[in-house]
Amino acid sequence: MFGPNLDVALTEVEAHPSAIMSFFVPASSTALVYAFCAILATLLLFFIVKLCTHRAQFIRMKRQGLPMPPYNPILGHLPVVINVMSSIPRDSHNQYLPGLLRRAYPDLGPNFYMDTWPFGSPVLFICEPIALHQITQEHSLPKHPDLREFLRPLASGLDIVTMEGQQWKTWRNIFNPGFSLAHLMTLTPLIINETAILCDILKERAEEGKIFAMKSLTDRWTMDIIGNVVLETNLNTQRADNPMVNALKRQIRWLVFGSKLNPWERWHPFRSLVHRYCSHQINSYINADLDRHIANLRLDTNTTSKSIVGLAMQTYLAGDTSRKSIDDTFRVFALSQIKQFLFSGHDTTSSTMCYIFYVLSMHPGIKQCVEDEHNRLLGPTLESKSSRIQEKPYLLNQLPYTTAVLKETMRLYPVASSLRGGEPGFCVRDPEGRSLPTDGFLVWAVSQPLHRDPNYWVRPETFIPDRWLVGPDDPLYPIKGAWRPFEYGPRNCIGQELAMMELKVAMVFVLHTFDVEVAYAQFDLENPKNPNTVSGERAYQLTLAGPSDGLPCKVKPKQATA
Repeated sequence: MFGPNLDVALTEVEAHPSAIMSFFVPASSTALVYAFCAILATLLLFFIVKLCTHRAQFIRMKRQGLPMPPYNPILGHLPVVINVMSSIPRDSHNQYLPGLLRRAYPDLGPNFYMDTWPFGSPVLFICEPIALHQITQEHSLPKHPDLREFLRPLASGLDIVTMEGQQWKTWRNIFNPGFSLAHLMTLTPLIINETAILCDILKERAEEGKIFAMKSLTDRWTMDIIGNVVLETNLNTQRADNPMVNALKRQIRWLVFGSKLNPWERWHPFRSLVHRYCSHQINSYINADLDRHIANLRLDTNTTSKSIVGLAMQTYLAGDTSRKSIDDTFRVFALSQIKQFLFSGHDTTSSTMCYIFYVLSMHPGIKQCVEDEHNRLLGPTLESKSSRIQEKPYLLNQLPYTTAVLKETMRLYPVASSLRGGEPGFCVRDPEGRSLPTDGFLVWAVSQPLHRDPNYWVRPETFIPDRWLVGPDDPLYPIKGAWRPFEYGPRNCIGQELAMMELKVAMVFVLHTFDVEVAYAQFDLENPKNPNTVSGERAYQLTLAGPSDGLPCKVKPKQATA
């Protein structure tokens, strides 16, 4: 029915099966097909060999008694990790993992290994202060290559978070003066101005009477502060969209860490294109600002800049008398640092501010104590508070109860951890006297499980600011090295003083003016779904450590806001 030609062709194929290939593939392409198959076979063989190598290494480690969860010789720890992580929301932060594993396997101990290859590097979790001291202070391990690759689309591998050796020392020293407490105190008026804008926006939200995501406001607030203190430029994101900031946030959403299980997320075909497009927008904007700073420096080399990047320029020139002007080397490295500051600085501080509102809304008595301290030291009116802080910014460091609330919030909701790379011959000594090899491992210093470990904290799940005010003889007194939101050692957070200043100023202004009510109950009614929790907590930390659903809130103005 299909005609004699097709019948002849089929007959030929049946008589000569090898003709199938030549029927569909031209003879000239056959060699390419064979070559492609050979490449696939080679890759498969390489994968199998590497898989066997990884699994054999962990089997040997398990036989040696090194700590790890139950191990599958074929799948490694993937079944255990999948089972544990399936008990919490998919968008929750990975720092929950070691704590969940320890609860599932109580004999595991605070430091242990995990193998999820090929979906991630082999990991050594470090979750207790003695071992953490060893890898951050006693012998500061380098940052892991996975972290460098994660940040590379944003900072091109030239940021002080992932630099190493003399290069890191040089650029850390160049930017240190701008983050010194003495210099930051001079920038207090800028922080106050941006916080006043935040309060104006909160007043508008109060008049609307609707629920809103607090995280969206605090993100813009911190971004504007960083724009002012780092670049001395008004990004104005609190009141309008900024094209550079929009591109930065888009690029952050497209960053991917090497442990993604979803292959589409991990190897998205458009990721490289998105990063190139966003980088062009960000770089163009920041380079224009750098041009302005360079031009100002040429006009007057004796004027001390107030911006962090301006101080960095002066430090860079002072470090080498042969330099007569800012060169391309500074521009390339400064561009990477600025993007890193914008990324790291805005999200971490914003998330912590949200959690301060969260804990204080659940503890009105503690909130009142904070407000009473502000009134005693800074005066009863908003004007007196603003003027006193601007005249004497060091008063922000004389608020012990406010500082205690900040520290306790960061204990319960740490927003950062440290990813280090193991080294040949370097082992961590655990509390049981075992030597834990680090070579070839991602050594993950995780503060979240440590901050809630009953071996180091009395009533670890309870918000108790007084633990930061008692003496060493009190059971509440924190154990040395058990609180690590900014990490310790030479690679500690360069922006920690700025973060503490921002948070204290915001607490003074917002708590004086508004009552902030966390509104998860109403939000869940208006957005019907099964509300997600982690260990019963609705405000669990998301992938970038902020609160779930952006912390739904309502605000009410206080009666006396003078």
